[in-house]
Formats: sequence, C-alpha cells, structure tokens
Amino acid sequence: MDILEIMRSRRSVRRYTEEKISDEELKKILSGALLAPSGHSKYPCEFIVVKNRELLEKMSHCRKGVAKMLEGAAAAVVVIADKNKSDTFVEDSCVAMMNMELVATSLGIGNCWIQIRNREAEDDSASEEYLRGILNFAENFACQAILSLGYPVKPPRARELDKLNFDKISYRE
Repeated sequence: MDILEIMRSRRSVRRYTEEKISDEELKKILSGALLAPSGHSKYPCEFIVVKNRELLEKMSHCRKGVAKMLEGAAAAVVVIADKNKSDTFVEDSCVAMMNMELVATSLGIGNCWIQIRNREAEDDSASEEYLRGILNFAENFACQAILSLGYPVKPPRARELDKLNFDKISYRE
C-alpha cells in the first residue's frame, strides 16, 4: 500500500474486536513514533503503552464522553512530552501521533486519536492530571494525546480522492 492509499484508508475507529495486537505490531507502530521528526532534533516525546484491561477502563474516563473506546481497545499509546526539553513539544507530539496512526492503518489496526491537552475528564479535573494520577508521569511532562488501538469490528470506508476539496488550495506563482 502506498502512503496516499494509507492516508485515504486512515479513519477514526472506535469499536474493536477482542483480537490482541502482537508485540511485533506494537513495536512497528511505536517505531513510527520514534521515526517522527522533531523540532531542533530535541525529541521531547515519550510513550506509555497500556495493554492492561483495568488501566484501559480507568483511562476511558479521561475525557467527557469521548474516550469510551479505550474500554474495548487492545492497547493504547499515551504520548507525553518533556516541556522543558523543547518549545516544539506540542508539534512533535502531533507528528508522532500521526505517524503511529499511519503505521497502524497500514497494518489493518484501527485507531483513534484522543485529544488530552486542554480537555477535561469525567470528574471535571484536567484530563492530563487525571491521567498523571493513573500513569504516574512526572510534572515536567505534558500529556498531549492517546492513541487507542484495536482491530476494527467493521473496516472503515476509505476516503475518495476525487471528493477532496481542492478549493482550499491556492497557488502563488
């Protein structure tokens, strides 16, 4: 599958089968994160992999009505970044997330980006603080997002290239 085909196929998947993701597949997905470019080559991102069902259930309350898919996920990758290491930690985290989404899609693994930064948990605490309490990461790390992972109950339909809105593009020649 070429990269444009993978991008067409990447859709948010929120319902997963019971099938587990192999350690080899997880390593490939995480390799995508580690291969992501980083501003000034500072690489502030770190990744917490969660496969434990109890932890995934607790994590499913980190956002009001948005993170419930974690209950049925085979795994999740929490992206945290050292705020003191780089001023591009937000951007670096996003690029790492996107790389993981594309690798997961190329492997037939469904995934969904769960925004954490500037969001609230079901208990009205900040999503980041809620997760810090569960996952115990240091104060200098900002939690940007979680990538839920699992095999889709129903494979999503790929987007159609001929329906893209090219009116959003302007040229200066």
